[in-house]
Amino acid sequence: MKSVKVLLGVTAGVAIGAALGILFAPEKGSATRKKLLKKGGKYKEALEDKYNELIEGLVKKFETVKEDTSNLIENGKSKVKDMIKN
Repeated sequence: MKSVKVLLGVTAGVAIGAALGILFAPEKGSATRKKLLKKGGKYKEALEDKYNELIEGLVKKFETVKEDTSNLIENGKSKVKDMIKN
C-alpha cells in the first residue's frame, strides 16, 4: 500500500512540476519544451522503476503466500492421516 502512495505522489509531483514550469518559464517556448521533455523523461524513468519495484514486491508476496498455503495443506493432510491411523 505504501508503494501505491509513493507512485501517486510521484505522479502528482510530475504534473505539478510541469504546470509550474510552464507558468514560470522565462525562456522561449522551444527551450521550455526541451527542458520539460528532459524532466519528463527523468520522471518517467523514476515512475517505471517504482512500478517495477511494486510489481516485484507483489510477485514475491504472492509466491510466499503460495508456498505457505502449500505447506499448510501438506501439514493438514499429514495430520488427517495421523488421526485416521490412530
